[in-house]
Amino acid sequence: MEVILGLFFFGLAILASSLKFVNEYDRLVVFRFGRVSGVRGPGPVLIMPIFENFKKVDMRMVTMSIPMQEVITKDNISAKTAAVCFFQVVDPFKVVTKIEDPYTATSQIAQTTLRSILGQHELDDLLTERDKINVQLQAIIDRQTEGWGIKVNAIEVKDVEIPESMQRAMARQAEAERERRAKIVAAEGELQAAESLSAAARLIATSPGAMQLRQLQTMVEVSAEKNSTLIFPIPIELLTFAAGGGANPAGVQKAVEKIQGIVQTPANSANTSNAQAIPLENKVEEKAN
Repeated sequence: MEVILGLFFFGLAILASSLKFVNEYDRLVVFRFGRVSGVRGPGPVLIMPIFENFKKVDMRMVTMSIPMQEVITKDNISAKTAAVCFFQVVDPFKVVTKIEDPYTATSQIAQTTLRSILGQHELDDLLTERDKINVQLQAIIDRQTEGWGIKVNAIEVKDVEIPESMQRAMARQAEAERERRAKIVAAEGELQAAESLSAAARLIATSPGAMQLRQLQTMVEVSAEKNSTLIFPIPIELLTFAAGGGANPAGVQKAVEKIQGIVQTPANSANTSNAQAIPLENKVEEKAN
């Protein structure tokens, strides 16, 4: 009876040692007499003692930093780059049986591929087209690790260091580019202003009295300032009369009086101004006779 009870407890102990609880993110690669009998898990798994052993494989995503690598770009510029690689085990059987240390192997293949691919691009591409380079790196590394049961989900170039002399050259280039854009914007503004002035000139030319009104408005604006001397253009009436256009002398006389009144206004309003009006009556009367 004691022997049977002892065997019973011995069997319970063996059963307890044989029962394994595998986590959701783990898998057990079971070997029976040295040969793989299968991949088990997750949940409770029974491992036969003495006859079977196992190796646990983590199926979760792994984040691996690629240390700083010095590369020579296609345009012969020395740069230092660092990256990060995201991968996970998708085939526990291959990870255990095809390669001894999958994590070290993935790290080494990522470093060599990074130097190789970046050496095929120019520095400008490395700085501006990083997304395309990341996709290219991911495809190449994933193709090489596929036989190991590892899936490379992404690889990102996270840091690029260039020489200080190259940084100064790039800063000068950026400054020159900004100056070029500023000059282009200024030239476009001058062109638009010239077009607007040309359109205004054509509009004024279609109305005979528009130019005179504009001249009188300008004279009024100038007369508001405290100037010692006032320069103004000859009115249109005097030019027409001088050319023999048969202008009305009475209308000319009124225009002269209006101009003299405008000229004398700043002289009376300012304390220190000495504006002088040029008498035009004699010349007008001579032309009229």
